[in-house]
Amino acid sequence: MSFQTPDLNDRQSSAAAAKKALLEKFRAAAQDPRRAEREAERRAIAEAREKRNAEREAIRLAREAELAAEAARQAELAEKARKEQEELERLLAQERADAELRLLAEQKAARDARYAARKAAKKVRRRGY
Repeated sequence: MSFQTPDLNDRQSSAAAAKKALLEKFRAAAQDPRRAEREAERRAIAEAREKRNAEREAIRLAREAELAAEAARQAELAEKARKEQEELERLLAQERADAELRLLAEQKAARDARYAARKAAKKVRRRGY
């Protein structure tokens, strides 16, 4: 006899018995009448979870659509404000240009008046009036 206590046949038979016991345990679990109930409960829980997830997704999509619409409205208002600001700046620039032209015209008129006065004074001095 060998020094190993369980020999090959003993080990093989115990392994086969363990496999058989596991198989029997699995078969017993598969034929358990409560198994169908547990699977139905799990299925119902999974369906409820999927339904809640779908509702959350619908709410999220609605919120995103609302935010996108609000962003579009804000962009439209910003564009309108930008155009109004550009128009105001254009009008102010036009008014400044008109005021500058009036000032230049007034300055020219004053300069021409001084020149004419100087010319008239020169004539008076020459003629002695």
